Amino acid sequence: MTGRTVSCGVVILNAQGDVLLCHATETSHWDVPKGQADPGEEPVEAALRELVEETGIVLPAARLKDLGRFLYRRDKDLHLFAVRVTEEEVQLDKCVCESYFPRRGDGTMIPEMDAYRWVSPAEVDEFASRSLARLFQTTLSLADLHAALD
Repeated sequence: MTGRTVSCGVVILNAQGDVLLCHATETSHWDVPKGQADPGEEPVEAALRELVEETGIVLPAARLKDLGRFLYRRDKDLHLFAVRVTEEEVQLDKCVCESYFPRRGDGTMIPEMDAYRWVSPAEVDEFASRSLARLFQTTLSLADLHAALD
């Protein structure tokens, strides 16, 4: 595992079993909120911090189900947590990204995520990055996850 980075993230499902995906600014990718842990930060803490930074959604750690670590790309693993939320808890129009990075071309600071949507398991391939879509198809079934969460 040496040399592999680990991104910690939260798979958020609604009552219908749709997954919350965030649009990565100036790309074609939609992804779950995730990012690398700071030194000394536990995976659940990193996942919750990234969730707040990328969506503004605040959830208690006790609500999260630890799904474990998954192979994601050649150089990266994902440590994922899952949670089911209510319509009141997550409203797409209230999601906001507080995490900014410099745009490649001109250095203008732009938000990491710029749009949010609920995506049904059947639509995941249409929106999610190839790596994420493959994970949901092969290793982490959204339908099974939907059934397992209370």
